[in-house]
Amino acid sequence: MNKRISSPKVMRDVIRRHQFTLKKSLGQNFLVDENILKHIVEAAELKEDSYVLEIGPGAGALTRFLSGKAEKVIAVEIDRRLEPILKETLQGHDNVSVHFGDVLKIDLEEVIAEECPEGVPITVVANLPYYVTTPILMKLLTGGLHIQTIVVMVQKEVASRLEAGPGQKSYGSLSIAVQYMADPKIIMTVPKTVFVPQPNVDSAVIKLAVRTERKVNVRDETFFFRLVRASFAQRRKTLINNLMSNLYSKDRKGELLSVLHALDINPERRGETLTIAEFARLSDALLEHVTEN
Repeated sequence: MNKRISSPKVMRDVIRRHQFTLKKSLGQNFLVDENILKHIVEAAELKEDSYVLEIGPGAGALTRFLSGKAEKVIAVEIDRRLEPILKETLQGHDNVSVHFGDVLKIDLEEVIAEECPEGVPITVVANLPYYVTTPILMKLLTGGLHIQTIVVMVQKEVASRLEAGPGQKSYGSLSIAVQYMADPKIIMTVPKTVFVPQPNVDSAVIKLAVRTERKVNVRDETFFFRLVRASFAQRRKTLINNLMSNLYSKDRKGELLSVLHALDINPERRGETLTIAEFARLSDALLEHVTEN
């Protein structure tokens, strides 16, 4: 197919000819702006020997650009109805392999092992459906895959949360979970007008440089994240009140106050003011000094 699938007119024509109905339940909003597609690919900094994992290729607009820059593109698409469209739009792009299935359920490690030489770093590029952004990102970051960089289009509000730091309104448990494993940077905002059909909100492209080591060292990652979630459970509550409501019983208040004071953390602060390093120190100290319920 020589016509630009990134053109709104061509995209609508392809959808119409294949009698394809877009499903809101799958977050199907196809990007149709060539300049933005190019910016996404540029942000990924692909080389001729790069291997790319694309999640949700849709009608293949971004896939075609990735194909021209990388050694191999492995696309995972949940909607099997898109198979005839992708066969048309990706004709001649022989370095693209499409796997149909739910990215949250399939064995990505197996898919990558099937398509890539062992040990090759993977770059993830995707226009993620809004409704599953967080679980997909967490699977990518915690799945033991050899992922080096993630460049994704997400809801603008979510991008702000991923990048936010202590004291910012968007800072929360998601910010800490992602920044514990990667360094996020918003590349650009994207208006809703460049999608077919238009979503209700604007989007943003964010780049995550996956860390080779965690941002902080903690004795117990599971407890560390329990502590973080508890500290943000009710944002208007102070740290001490959130901990007593969501992690410890009230009879542990004395122990909690003792640990907080020893770490020079004011118990009247709110969780949103603590840095990741402070949460790490608090997590280790609580494990050592405070008995759980």
